Amino acid sequence: MGEEYQRIVILTGAGISAESGIKTFRASDGLWEEHRIEDVATPEGFAANPRLVHQFYNLRRQQLLGDAVQPNAAHLALARLEAEFPGEVLLVTQNIDNLHERAGCRNVIHMHGELLKSRCARSGELFPVGGDINVDDVCDCCNLAGSLRPHVVWFGEIPLLMDEIYNALHQCDLFVAIGTSGNVYPAAGFVREAVAAGAHTLEINLEPSAVQSMFAEKRRGLASEQVPRLVGELLSVNSMTR
Repeated sequence: MGEEYQRIVILTGAGISAESGIKTFRASDGLWEEHRIEDVATPEGFAANPRLVHQFYNLRRQQLLGDAVQPNAAHLALARLEAEFPGEVLLVTQNIDNLHERAGCRNVIHMHGELLKSRCARSGELFPVGGDINVDDVCDCCNLAGSLRPHVVWFGEIPLLMDEIYNALHQCDLFVAIGTSGNVYPAAGFVREAVAAGAHTLEINLEPSAVQSMFAEKRRGLASEQVPRLVGELLSVNSMTR
């Protein structure tokens, strides 16, 4: 990659965390951790059985906090890019884990929420979570039991901070999507916004995504191999042009 860039937007999906031991969103049998997505990842599912939904996310949180799950080379490379790149780098992730932050990234937008936070369903106030959330837990802000929910964007809900994301896409000169399926909107449409802004676009994936035809450049392979290579190229070009 021989061109110098000033404003980079990077979108990451489940593929970047899969190498860290985080299971991808949907298994081949259409189930997610042996549950129907409608039961554990929709507002209707939470209203019908909040105990089941809390149990589901508690297990995912326990997995994330276990010693076996650590940032991989792709996470670390993106943290290096953020620290050393002379221009602007915005990292937008569809993942609800904290592996980017644990790798050292600071400028991260979690458009689908964060597993290590809970939210009061009444006030919207956020709280850090280091363990389980139970259906009978009392919320600190409203002092009511049953009002806490995972700070996760479910199907049918609007992703977070979309105005900020679109503003960055409309100003970027490089857009990179890493480990994304291209099946979930609005994130699948980000490449279209970047193309309209005149940005170079790059997809890094094991296999072509549903929107791969819209990317000017594609690189196939593991994120842990491709991302450090890309970061090295970007930092090398910018160091030579200073």
